Amino acid sequence: MSLTIEMITIDTGDARKLAEFWTAALNTTVQNDWGEFIVLAPNTENGPALGIQQVPDATPGKNRVHFDSHVPDRLAEVARLVELGATEVAVHSVPGLVWSVLADPDGNQFCVGQAGEEL
Repeated sequence: MSLTIEMITIDTGDARKLAEFWTAALNTTVQNDWGEFIVLAPNTENGPALGIQQVPDATPGKNRVHFDSHVPDRLAEVARLVELGATEVAVHSVPGLVWSVLADPDGNQFCVGQAGEEL
C-alpha cells in the first residue's frame, strides 16, 4: 500500500467566496458543496481535489504548506490570477526556473512557475 494525496484543503473564513476564486483560477467545477466544506474537482486526470473549509478563526502568520503549479507563460498566468483577486507577493529564480509567489484573496500563498525562464 502507498500513500497518495487525494485532496489539498484550504481553511478560510468564507468558503463560498474562496471557492469562487479557486474555481475560476483552476478552471474547474464544484464537485461537492456542504456549505462550510466545498470540494473542487481535480483539473487534471491524476491531480488532487481542492477542499475549501470554513473555520471560525483565521490562520496566524504564513501558511506552512502550499502548492506549486507550472505553466508555459508565467507572466500571463500571474496577470490572470491577479485580475481574479490574487496578490503577487514575490518572484524567485534558480537556474532553469522562475516562479511567482501569489496569495489568494484570503492570503493563502501558492506558486506559479515556468521552467527555463530567466529573470
